[in-house]
Amino acid sequence: MRFLLSGSTGFVGSALAPWLRAQGHEVIPLVRHRARHDVSVASWDPTTGALNLETCGPIDAVLHLAGENIAGRWTRAKKQRILDSRVAGTRLLSETIAGLDRRPVVMISASAVGYYGDRGDEVLDEGSRAGVGFLADVCRQWEAATASAAAAGIRVVNLRMGVVLGAKGGALARMLLPFRLGLGGRIGSGRQYMSWIAIDDLLAAVHHVISMPAITGPVNAVSPQPITNREFTRALGTVLARPAILPVPPVSLRLVFGEAADQMILASCRAVPQRLEQTGFVFRFGDLEGALRHILA
Repeated sequence: MRFLLSGSTGFVGSALAPWLRAQGHEVIPLVRHRARHDVSVASWDPTTGALNLETCGPIDAVLHLAGENIAGRWTRAKKQRILDSRVAGTRLLSETIAGLDRRPVVMISASAVGYYGDRGDEVLDEGSRAGVGFLADVCRQWEAATASAAAAGIRVVNLRMGVVLGAKGGALARMLLPFRLGLGGRIGSGRQYMSWIAIDDLLAAVHHVISMPAITGPVNAVSPQPITNREFTRALGTVLARPAILPVPPVSLRLVFGEAADQMILASCRAVPQRLEQTGFVFRFGDLEGALRHILA
């Protein structure tokens, strides 16, 4: 198959591209700028908002992962970039592929379990209502921006990803240094749930979704075993053979991250992968400690 991949230089995209190529597929990165006559990539011109897909030939599937990094303090400008990069970018891509003479069969567009908001210990599947707050609103609009592709008959899957665990990027990579120095600990009460997935399972889940024509709409890309922050802290400390006993008070996080602390770090999301499991997907790393040992081996 020929895949068009946006966000190919990000944490997930940089792992997904070589993984797909190893499966025998062709991957065409969607980039902001390309060298003249380079037909190995598709291009987006940020000054005109135009997507040029004509040079890359027919596309079988679109994997849309691009978006402004949500980490850090949310200023007004940062929040606008987070929203625009997801909603406007997804809408433009959806409208463009909908207008192609030969349309791709499937579009997998990234979303996040932030869709559900802060929900305590409530078990959340794909049929659960949207939450409230900035992230939940972004995810709701993000998913709605794929409407043009769906209306054109393209199978659309909104992949609601949890915290992706891998050694080369994402949240885990940022945690490793303080934990290895013995400075790790639970965040706040530690009772907030974290929906996570090992990057190897995420890549396999993408392939599974592509291979199953009956799968459409939202899909929770998370482990079947969501865990609390306290449990995560204990498991990471065990795997690294380091103490993890220094709690991080919420007030410190709010001073550093502001609004983002409550919606990203202190929020509780207990999402489960109902659609994946119903369609026969088997997780290799459903257990957190086993996943961490594999990732950090």
